[in-house]
Amino acid sequence: MIGKLIPYALSLLLTATYGSYAWGGETHSIVVDKNGTGHFTTIQEAIDAVPDFHTGETVVIFVKKGIYREKLVLPETKRRIRLAGEERDHTIISYDDYASLNNMGTSNTCSFLVAGEEITVEDLTVENTAGRVGQAVALLTDGDRILFVNCRFLGNQDMVYTRKQGGRVYFRDCYIEGTTDFIFGSSTAWFEGCTLHGKQDSYITAASTPETSPYGYIFNRCRVTLAEGVTSVYLGRPWRPYAMTLFMHSELPAGIRREGWHNWGKESNEHTARYQEYKNYGPGADTSGRVAWSKQLTDEEARQYEIPRDTSFTLWPTSSEPPTTEKTTNRYVPVSESLPGYRQ
Repeated sequence: MIGKLIPYALSLLLTATYGSYAWGGETHSIVVDKNGTGHFTTIQEAIDAVPDFHTGETVVIFVKKGIYREKLVLPETKRRIRLAGEERDHTIISYDDYASLNNMGTSNTCSFLVAGEEITVEDLTVENTAGRVGQAVALLTDGDRILFVNCRFLGNQDMVYTRKQGGRVYFRDCYIEGTTDFIFGSSTAWFEGCTLHGKQDSYITAASTPETSPYGYIFNRCRVTLAEGVTSVYLGRPWRPYAMTLFMHSELPAGIRREGWHNWGKESNEHTARYQEYKNYGPGADTSGRVAWSKQLTDEEARQYEIPRDTSFTLWPTSSEPPTTEKTTNRYVPVSESLPGYRQ
């Protein structure tokens, strides 16, 4: 039972302050319902109610279906929160800021900022509805050990921003769509069984991995799809010189450019960017025309990316077997299955 995740003292505190709430056979710490049947009508109020620098067991915030028009902030003072939606496609965090609006800049456009640590978000949609007006972030992660399970991220340019250098972010069974550089940033991020949907001829990723970080973006058993009429898409380009991106065991459609990767107009990036592929499949997976400065991994080289061989991934899924080409379908995955050893 999710309610059992809350230690007795904190449970008493939350119950005394907000009461308890049963939904679908489970008791949740805090319930959000925009229609007024929960503890709060906004998600921000529920996040604010969790004590800062909480060190106990995970606090569960259950969000009932609805469109929550909020510019949501989960600040760095928050720890061990599990934010769970009632139904992924109908529990939506939505805003519409964009970079050129009042010169706010890209980072300030995000609909949802996650800056805390040991945060789990599941069964939610996060969107930026500004349209094709330039940079408009839906999700910005600026914390460490952040997990997204069965979520949707909708927008256009610069849509999912993993900003924190050294931060670790894990996406499992998520749907991510956008136009240009719609997954970008400095963090180490593992994408497992996700669908990436490109909506125009452009670039999927724009990593800015630091030179000192061995891992940037790793897409394992993912599926790339393209909108009708989209026929010329790069897997990525380097926002910073040492960008690291790997696609492995993933389905790549017709419409992925033969070159695969772009140097962002700088020949010097070809000597530093770390672009790799391993055992992908589909019409776009033919590597015979790939740029010479990208790399096709050998079996031995690919083994370094088996979780948890490196300590960067010790909180992420563990397996004694190497990744397989078995396609993962979008499905709910309990946190206990996704992250053995993740503190709950």
